[in-house]
Amino acid sequence: MIGTMRRLGRLFHPQSAKSVILALDHGVSEGMIPGLTEIPLLIEGMKHLPVQGVVLNKGLARASVGSLSLDKNVFVHLSAGTKHGLPTYNQSLVCSVNEALRLGADAVSMHVNIGNDLEDRMLQDFGMVTDEAHAMGIPVMAVIYARGGQIVNELDPSLITHCIRLGGELGADVVCVPYSGDKQSFAMGVATCPVPVFITGGPAQPNWKAAKKMIAEAMEAGASGVTMGRPIFQHKDPLKALAEVCQLVHGSTEGVEVQITSPAKDAAPSKAESEAPPKPKKATAKTAPRKSTVKSAKRRTATKSAKSSPKAKKK
Repeated sequence: MIGTMRRLGRLFHPQSAKSVILALDHGVSEGMIPGLTEIPLLIEGMKHLPVQGVVLNKGLARASVGSLSLDKNVFVHLSAGTKHGLPTYNQSLVCSVNEALRLGADAVSMHVNIGNDLEDRMLQDFGMVTDEAHAMGIPVMAVIYARGGQIVNELDPSLITHCIRLGGELGADVVCVPYSGDKQSFAMGVATCPVPVFITGGPAQPNWKAAKKMIAEAMEAGASGVTMGRPIFQHKDPLKALAEVCQLVHGSTEGVEVQITSPAKDAAPSKAESEAPPKPKKATAKTAPRKSTVKSAKRRTATKSAKSSPKAKKK
């Protein structure tokens, strides 16, 4: 377990002891949804933000791991299921811990849904993955939802705390659940869980302001971080959204630098701009001559010239 604990420690920022994980595993379940074309931009932009890791399916991990900086942890997602399958809540293992290691994984993640007719098989998969991963010194993040035929309200506070407890008792190193909205019960679930608890990006929020409020409230309730995808990569400015999440999670902790404004806006002026001559100032009311003053000056000059001419002297 020494290897697991060392790798687990790298999943948290050394100053804030919190974690921001960017989830980009939605392509398998949802298909070509808006925002997934921004994955290369997000992976590149992560280099400049205090993001601790990214969740990828194995094919995307193979294609992208070389672009990630070494301080960003790679979670290879082991389970999958599509929205077209019956039932839609089914999750099956499609990748082994061995394959994840060959792809460069620092940790693995998997999704488990409880409260349905396939719960027993998903829990069995969960137990097998934790055993296999810990034998190789790899941390496991379990994403657990109450979802299926027996579930009326997926965000029922008692169900969310059950998901938290289940993940901690079955050997996950990090448990990831949706935020119930009930701060008191969530705080109790987090406080009694033997491992760190993250929140997911769900449930869907009406706008970005509401999503940020959800994150802030969950952090106040004791969450150790977030594993978020859709609210970030579907934002009109994904990198700005990611930076704001980092600010909410890590706060103003010393040593945590978060750049929220676009670098282009704060860039220094170019050499050509700095060497360009200053533009002439427009005439103001104080410097511009008044028309009446100009006309009076002309009349005085004309009168003086007429008096001094020879014709005026003869008369």
